Amino acid sequence: MKDLFEPPSTREDLGEAPRRSLPWISENTDSKSIQVGLIGTILLHIILLFILPRMARLGYFGREKTKTTYVKPKPKEIEIPLSAFLPPPPQPKSPPKFVEANPNAPENTPDHTDNFSDRNQQVAQEKPTPNGHNDHPALEGKKDFHSSQIVDGRLDKPQQEAPPITQPAAQPKAAQAATERREQNPLAGNEFKKADDKDGFGSNSGKIAENNSNVTEHIAGSKQGSLVQTPNAPAALIDPRHPQPRKTLAQHVRPAIFAENKIGTSNIGPIAVDAKWSNYGVYLQRMIETVQIEWERILIASKVYPNSGSYVQVKFIMNSKGEISKIISVDPTGAPSDAAIRACPSGITARSPYGQWTDDMIAVLGEKQEMTFVFYYE
Repeated sequence: MKDLFEPPSTREDLGEAPRRSLPWISENTDSKSIQVGLIGTILLHIILLFILPRMARLGYFGREKTKTTYVKPKPKEIEIPLSAFLPPPPQPKSPPKFVEANPNAPENTPDHTDNFSDRNQQVAQEKPTPNGHNDHPALEGKKDFHSSQIVDGRLDKPQQEAPPITQPAAQPKAAQAATERREQNPLAGNEFKKADDKDGFGSNSGKIAENNSNVTEHIAGSKQGSLVQTPNAPAALIDPRHPQPRKTLAQHVRPAIFAENKIGTSNIGPIAVDAKWSNYGVYLQRMIETVQIEWERILIASKVYPNSGSYVQVKFIMNSKGEISKIISVDPTGAPSDAAIRACPSGITARSPYGQWTDDMIAVLGEKQEMTFVFYYE
């Protein structure tokens, strides 16, 4: 007889059903429902842990469910300007620049230049610059300084080295020939003398008379008179014993302050600059010289001695009648005196008007033009 407290060896002995595949699920109905609910909760959290972040990135939350309708996009209008089909505009040319040429250099029209003046001139200098191709000659001058001049001079008339000697008035031809004609004697010729001995030497001698000349007969006159070609020719008015004084030729150009220019030209000749003639160049050159003379006259009359190195810049407007219609500004630099400042615009306006503009000048400049003059005190 088996012990009542001995555990059965098998479930078959106890009359139990065979074990199922999920031994950890309780057979108790209450416990089983709890276990199933716990397992479902865990699985739900696992699913939400992997799916919710993805849904949030894709924007599923907060999206209203609306009916999606296809809207045909409007065609875009592209406007292409007409300038896209045209060639690019040419680069603007630099404005023509006025230069003061050398009046003593030969006239020669340059091949190409933007400079204009009162004459045609091609750049040259006495000592060439190797491989130089500049339109201005090489000059020694101030650094960082602008100047339109290449030669220095003065605007007054040429002066003689000494006062001329008063010559006597011309006499009538008859009296002049009698008093001032030089004596002329024909050539005497040669005299050949033969020696007495046949082995001796002979001699060839000639008598040299005073005032020998290539004439056939003797012409009476003064030993110190002027030489004439024929007896009836008028005597020379120049006394060889008192020659006239030699005249000195001055450059008829303004006093210059040169700007330093290291690179010049390889052309050899009198110093010159590339420039083309124009009516405006002639007009402007004459005006500048007139202003220069008037400005110096005002300074001499007022006995003004400005500070060396100072200058005054004057901007003004000139109309086609040659009148100075307006002084725009007067800007001194270097502390010149008040009298020196006033002399600059006065030098411009005192000789106004400067003459009517030509038709081609009006075509280029219009009815008025703004100009700038700079007056330097050295």
